[in-house]
Amino acid sequence: MADFKPLARDLREKMPRLELRENEPMRWHCSFRIGGPAAAMALPSSSEDVQALCLFLREKGVQPLVIGNGTNLLVTDAPLRRFVIKLSDGMSALARTDALRVSALSGISLSRLASACADFSLTGLEFAHGIPGTLGGAASMNAGAYGGEMKNVLLSVTYLDEALRLCVRAGDGLALGYRHSAFSDTNAVIISCELRLAQGGADAIHARMRALSEKRRASQPLERPSAGSTFKRPEKGYAAALIEEAGLKGYALGGAQVSEKHAGFVINRGDASFEDVLRLMAHIRETVYGRTGVTLEPEVKIIRNA
Repeated sequence: MADFKPLARDLREKMPRLELRENEPMRWHCSFRIGGPAAAMALPSSSEDVQALCLFLREKGVQPLVIGNGTNLLVTDAPLRRFVIKLSDGMSALARTDALRVSALSGISLSRLASACADFSLTGLEFAHGIPGTLGGAASMNAGAYGGEMKNVLLSVTYLDEALRLCVRAGDGLALGYRHSAFSDTNAVIISCELRLAQGGADAIHARMRALSEKRRASQPLERPSAGSTFKRPEKGYAAALIEEAGLKGYALGGAQVSEKHAGFVINRGDASFEDVLRLMAHIRETVYGRTGVTLEPEVKIIRNA
């Protein structure tokens, strides 16, 4: 296990302009508002800094945990003995590269990116406006909602591969499927993405985004901390319907609860612990499996110490 104190000291000497925090509470960086302090967290502000940081950590024998806005993470309450790289506001530049294409760094929020595309009179990303994650995370998991998904607009991805070489994947090489891509379950670090959209009318695009936002507010428990949909859609049916039919809507364990508004969401009622959520997820899976034979697969990524 790495000794993070000397590592942080050496990193400050090597990259003095890098924002580096020690013992940073992960609950501040996850939408569940759950998580103990990370040993160290860096917030780079350029693709060059990301590559230099990853190379430095590799030389030290450290595999970082790379996150965006932490909107699909459930993190242990215990001190997290990991070096976290957060790609968010500092990595959020975007540019229109031609009439129908937009390029953006991976840390840009989907809401900001969708709004910018609407201002450019480019349609196709309206579905993403209310997804509370970053572009990098959305590309990695092929995020989708309301009939749209990143697969429909994602043209290419620039990333650091396992050897920390800067590479580009495009087209079929992205291997985009349901909540999956070529980058899922790998140590690749997404740096930027290029999107191809279609010409539209700015007013109509903004109106569509407002309509979807209203639909979300009406149907999802946005007033409570959560990680969005807790489970992936099974091959047959929908997770929320299976959970509700099992009589679990509103069911609670400790501070964690199946939302009374949308059974597909496990929410933090204000004092939920990591274990509360894990126990509730396990109970949901066991109950649904016992009733239907369907095994629900978590969509939430669970982060714990090895």
